[in-house]
Parts: sequence; C-alpha cells; structure tokens
Amino acid sequence: MALELEMSLAKPATASNEVRPADAALSVHGLTKRFGERVAYEDVSFDVGCGEIFGFLGPNGAGKTSTVRTLGTLIAPTSGSATVAGVPLTPENGETIRHRVAIMPETPGLYLRLSVEENLSCFADLYEVDDPADRIEHALRAVGLADRAKDACGSLSKGLRQCTALARALLSDPELLFLDEPTSGLDPAAARDVHDLIRELRRRGTTIFLTTHRLAEAEQLCDRVAILNRTLRTIGPPEELRDRMFAHTLVVRVRRPLSSPGPTFSSLPSVDAWQEDACGSYLLTVSDPDVAAPATTRALVAAGADVMSISESQHSLEDVYLEFVDTDKEVERS
Repeated sequence: MALELEMSLAKPATASNEVRPADAALSVHGLTKRFGERVAYEDVSFDVGCGEIFGFLGPNGAGKTSTVRTLGTLIAPTSGSATVAGVPLTPENGETIRHRVAIMPETPGLYLRLSVEENLSCFADLYEVDDPADRIEHALRAVGLADRAKDACGSLSKGLRQCTALARALLSDPELLFLDEPTSGLDPAAARDVHDLIRELRRRGTTIFLTTHRLAEAEQLCDRVAILNRTLRTIGPPEELRDRMFAHTLVVRVRRPLSSPGPTFSSLPSVDAWQEDACGSYLLTVSDPDVAAPATTRALVAAGADVMSISESQHSLEDVYLEFVDTDKEVERS
C-alpha cells in the first residue's frame, strides 16, 4: 500500500498515560445508553489524547459499537456527557461534530455497481467537502487505490473494499477517526497494509479510536486500550495492564532436575516463590527480573546444574482481556 498521505492534518501530539482535558480529542464522562430495559453500556468515562491510537476492546454485545455510534452522533446517549473533537456532544452540535470526525463501520456499505471513484464522489457530495476531486485523489493515494479508481466496487476483494471504505472516511480530513473492526476478514498481508496506514495517520496527527477483536492488533498499534463489558473494566497502556494483572515469572530449564531445588531458589534476591511445572521446568515468581535472572544463573551453576535457558514468561494483552471477560462470566453465573 502506497502511504502517500498528502492530507493537511494537524501536527501530532504525543500520547501519555494521563490525558489532560486540554489535550483530549475525546472526553467521556458517565456516558450511558439504554434501549428500553436493555443496557448497552453504563457509566463509561475515559479520555483519548490528541494523536493517540486508542483501542476499545470487549466481547460481542459489550456496547462497543453503540458507544461509537453515540460519539459519532448517530444515536443519542441516555445520560452522561462527552466532548468530541473539542465540541460538546449535544443534539444542536451534531452537524459540527460530524464535520470533524469520520466513522468507518465494519461493513463498508459501498455501492457495488459504482466504481471506487464514483462511490467517493457520492460521499464527498454528502460530506460537502471542498475541492472534492482533489480530496478523492489524495484519499485514493493514501490507501493505495489510485490505479483502481475506475474499477467497480463489486469487482474488488474484501481487502480492497475495506481500503475503499477507509478512503471514504478520509475524505472529510477528520480530526478523529473511528475504525470499527477495520481488518475484519482480511488476510495477513492486507491487514498489515491497513496497520501501516493507521500508523501513518497517527504520525500525521489524526486521533484513531479503534475497536477490534484482534487483540494482537490492538497490542501492536494502540498507545492505550480500554476493555468494555457494558461498564468500563480497565484502561491503560497494554504493557502497564500486563504488569498490573500478572506477576513477573522466570522460566528456568535445566538438563536434569535439581536434587534440592528449595535451598537453591528460596534464598535468591527478588525471588518470591517457585514451583516445578509438568514439563520439568521451574517457574519463579519474581519482583525484579533484572535482579533475579543473573542471581538464579549463578546459583544454578554453583549447584552444578546444566542451565539450558532462563527466560521471562511473557503475558499478552489477550491474557489480560480473558482475565476480565472470564471473571465477568463467573459473576454472571453466580
């Protein structure tokens, strides 16, 4: 994908763990949406920094799409407040907000009999963009579709239709871009191209609000993530969430089992506990891997062990996600 993003976007801002209100592209306070007796999401609060890629994760039915539709002014909240791209989320401000944001839904909703260019021209008219021909050209270059402009959308692969939908979302030069499952159904190469485009948009200053079920995708792309399951369960950078949820663990593999592992491990600095797993490796719960690993190596050598490897067990964002989702399921069953 050619990343020739020649759009006049704002200068990038560095995302941090704490977003000040003045730096927020999106600020949400106690937002709730009910459809009759059914709660879509409840009492949701968070801030998204300008120029940040913010991941919004959760199981099916958690309220992610309803939240995006609310913030994009497609449906009204039941209660709570928000500021979107610097504009209060109120009915009278809907048109102003829609000129500053764009939403790419999971299902592109293109006119399959029309060409790529004709689709974009149609939406450029709806968006009332200035100099539509120029905007269309820039958007097509951004997503690498300049050479497919005359092709009917119905003749394109799913990946290229997703790219067309991305081009459509870029027509209005949004300050804040909502992407709902942008790589759903794409092959790895096409998904990588979309990832590259998202990173380039962030580099150019666009704030990205990303909902995805691909947790590895969120871990690779996002500065911070939030996990929603009708209520906001947690929020933070992926690495911080992992450290918050899981203790550091060293995996120690030796050629032959130790005759007395207890005395070898129990007195080591930064080692809080140890156990032997079913594969014959030793799992050490440690407070500081940088201190524990070399001390463990020295102790094993002194004990005459043949050390095969000492590595830190790496938890993923998926582990964090499943901890929260599984806990919620257990609460619902109880």
